[in-house]
Amino acid sequence: MVSIKSFTSRSHHSRAKRFLICILLMSLPFMVFIVLEKHNRMMNKTTEVDPKSRPRQRPTWFDVIGKGFNKKKVKVGVVNIDARDEELLSLEGEMESVFVDFDHVDGNLKWEEIFPEWIDENGKWGEAKCPDIPMPKLENFEDLNGVVAKVPCGVRDVFRLQVNLVVANLAVRSGWVNKMENHHRNVYVVFVGSCGPMEEIFSCDNLLSHQQQYWVYKPDLWSLKQKTLMPVGSCQIAPGYAKTGKEVWRNFFSVPKVAYVSVLHSSEAYVCGAIALAQSILRANTNFPNDLLLLVDKSIGPKSITGLKAAGWKIQRIKRILSPFAKTGAYNKWNYSKLRIWQLTKYDKIIFIDSDLVLLNNLDHLFVYPQLSAAPNEKVLFNSGLMVVEPSQCMFQQMMNKTFKVRSYNGGDQGFLNEIFTWWHRLPTKVNLLKGFQNDEDENHEVPYAIHYLGLKPWMCYRDYDCNWDMQDRHIFASDSAHRRWWQVYDTMPEELQSYCGLTQKMNERIVKWRRIARNSSLSDGHWKIKVKDPRKGSYHSD
Repeated sequence: MVSIKSFTSRSHHSRAKRFLICILLMSLPFMVFIVLEKHNRMMNKTTEVDPKSRPRQRPTWFDVIGKGFNKKKVKVGVVNIDARDEELLSLEGEMESVFVDFDHVDGNLKWEEIFPEWIDENGKWGEAKCPDIPMPKLENFEDLNGVVAKVPCGVRDVFRLQVNLVVANLAVRSGWVNKMENHHRNVYVVFVGSCGPMEEIFSCDNLLSHQQQYWVYKPDLWSLKQKTLMPVGSCQIAPGYAKTGKEVWRNFFSVPKVAYVSVLHSSEAYVCGAIALAQSILRANTNFPNDLLLLVDKSIGPKSITGLKAAGWKIQRIKRILSPFAKTGAYNKWNYSKLRIWQLTKYDKIIFIDSDLVLLNNLDHLFVYPQLSAAPNEKVLFNSGLMVVEPSQCMFQQMMNKTFKVRSYNGGDQGFLNEIFTWWHRLPTKVNLLKGFQNDEDENHEVPYAIHYLGLKPWMCYRDYDCNWDMQDRHIFASDSAHRRWWQVYDTMPEELQSYCGLTQKMNERIVKWRRIARNSSLSDGHWKIKVKDPRKGSYHSD
């Protein structure tokens, strides 16, 4: 007979055994998972130890440049890329990588030192100097088929500029086969990474292929060489011709197609100015009298078109472009219309001139300069009132894509263009002299090539004096000598063209109003005392 105590013991033992089995069954999936994870880690560890066992991704950009060479192995200079880069290693059998050494530019060098606000343009204090931006020993890299580089990101970044200039110099150096005959061969340029090259140096017209992480160029070496011969910034005046040693670079185009261009939009207020500008260009004996092109929108009526054509302009109608960051009712609301000049692709170069300038000397010599060349404005900025431009439809489209992304500091075209062309070439101030002299009555200052009439325009004043004197806050723009020079151009114009520069009643009322305010304020310059003899007074045009 089994005792109650023995039965109880066996029952308890059975329950403990069943409980243990349940625990083991529940733990089994976790144990399998742990074993599999350990196995995976071992496999991964083995892969990392032996990188040759992992297949490398062959870069697609090499397929683009590989088509351009009928050879087994392509020689490529590598700039700012680690020698252990897997894409480069994947091309070991097809590409010979030559790593380009160069000293990095001083990390303390600021953009403002390369593009200073003021330099001694006339050499009174010695030749202007530019900070050193080191280049590689180019004589060691004369047989490259291409250059591949990684460019830093950032706007107005000195190291980014250095990398772009290194690449440009390498391409030019390898491209010129016969330096005496200026014969060159194809050299391809590839930029890899998230940031592309500087558009000011590598033109989108030479872009063969672009995917998210690379850009492939077949650069025009004639144009690229000219850029490499320019100063590194506006720390020096760009030379009228560029030279290295005994080599002189004068003619970049055998038969250049060039033009002087201006734009009128929004109203007819500047029609007189455009007429005077055309007459001043012709009076300066340009070699291109038939290449004066004026872009106009629908606001310019038939009568004004007749006068503009008679003055020498060829007319091309355009659709105006809104300046997205201009304030409501601002004068520069439609100033982005100036971007249309990049669509004039039948020209190799153009000199754009605002219609509130007049030429006093011939500017044809500026056509030799590359894009973008301009006179300084302030700080690191250029003045967009006179620019040397190379038209390009793709450049126009790129700018249009950025109009709502890139903010203009002044809401107009000048602020926008200075963010697009951060690397520009400095023309002398005298080619675009901003009106207002330190000593207004000093007639011995150097005669400028062109005067840019800031403030109230001469045709909006009496010819007797500059009406900017009537407003205290516009004295900075006031200059009687500059005022007289505009009217000298006016006096050479045929009478039929002078008729387009008449006063409207509204213009006259404004002059009378501010003359009265100046008199009541007893402004010390005393221009309000001058007896007005302008024959246009009292004979008004319709508004």
